[in-house]
Amino acid sequence: MVTKVLAIGDIGSIVRTIQKYTKKSEIYLINYPQDGSSVFTAPDDVELFKTWKVLDHVKKINEIKDKFDICLTTASERIAYLADLNYVAYYLGRDIDVPRFEKNSTEEWQNEPMFALNFFERRFYWNAFKNAVTHVAGLWRYEQLAKYTKNRINNAREPIDTDEFNPDVKPIERKKTKFTFLSPMRMEKAKGTDLLWDAIKLCKSDFEILGVDWFGETTEEERKFKKKLIDEMPPQVKLISPIKRSEIARYYTFADAVIANLFLGTFELVGLESVMCGTPVIQYTDQKRKIVIDDEEIKSPFLPFSNDPKAIAEVIDKVVESKEFREKLFKDECEFVHKIADPVKCAEWWDNLFEDLVKKHKSIRKNSSPLRVKLRMISFLIANRLYAQKIKKLISNSDYKTGQTLYDNPPQNAS
Repeated sequence: MVTKVLAIGDIGSIVRTIQKYTKKSEIYLINYPQDGSSVFTAPDDVELFKTWKVLDHVKKINEIKDKFDICLTTASERIAYLADLNYVAYYLGRDIDVPRFEKNSTEEWQNEPMFALNFFERRFYWNAFKNAVTHVAGLWRYEQLAKYTKNRINNAREPIDTDEFNPDVKPIERKKTKFTFLSPMRMEKAKGTDLLWDAIKLCKSDFEILGVDWFGETTEEERKFKKKLIDEMPPQVKLISPIKRSEIARYYTFADAVIANLFLGTFELVGLESVMCGTPVIQYTDQKRKIVIDDEEIKSPFLPFSNDPKAIAEVIDKVVESKEFREKLFKDECEFVHKIADPVKCAEWWDNLFEDLVKKHKSIRKNSSPLRVKLRMISFLIANRLYAQKIKKLISNSDYKTGQTLYDNPPQNAS
């Protein structure tokens, strides 16, 4: 029997990859409209909601939900909650680091709150969080979940589509005059861009870095940081235009090595995709962060083990100057990445979870009382109207830019 899964939202195309490799599940994926940086980072072949209006999203889901057995959400549980579904909440990005139901929640690298939400907004998101049938996360996100729920499952696997990311991908056509790094991430504190700038000043080897003209600009703090990065950009860094998702593998195979996140202390998709393409990666590993696969703790080989600029500079110089060091590093990374990112094993894990949940919950419908479902919508609309008033006050300040809100993108009218 095939389990039919309705997936709402995706980050880093992880759900799309799971969708491709599952054998006992059929996943129908619908994502949010793409704008800003997501135009470049999202694939072209995924169905999108036609608007940013939450009520349009709920209407669409209500029209199709009875075709499915269970729901999977990423980025936000709100649509599944308003549609009264049995849903698995899967955390891949910032959504549990800075949960919207927590007052003035901030990233660990910022002082400015990520979301300035009122009581009704926070209450709405807390109820949406609690309503999930279970919560899935890996790495530090799993530890974050422990603050809010015991109903959690650890899954550190992040699948990479090996049809798209492999050493046989044709590199881009670009003249290379020296050892060339690629650093395709957003430039911001959370990626360790400032640490990279400081490390470059200490390097003795000759190289260039292709960096992407893509900066974090959600908060005033981030905008000030962007200006600092631009003002202090080392001459070794050459900015290129944002790279389309469909082209990124060609840049990985072109580069001699990739510089990934130097702040978090754990792997991200950039590092995994690069290694799958046959390219070694420099990425800070915090050895205190646990990585558990199938109840077994495994160690990350990504270097350096410190994000002190001196340690970063030493690894950069070794990667540039020593073929032997570079090949040994890549061999260790390759073994690790195939444990973490094997799409077949990851899809098998999800197949089993979906099967177990459908046996337990029987239907995608949660079957809450009609009154309860109406009250959810009313609470959303109250929060919506209060937020609209807040926007009107803030918009008079021409320097103010909103980040994500109750609607993921501050729109014209979310209702």
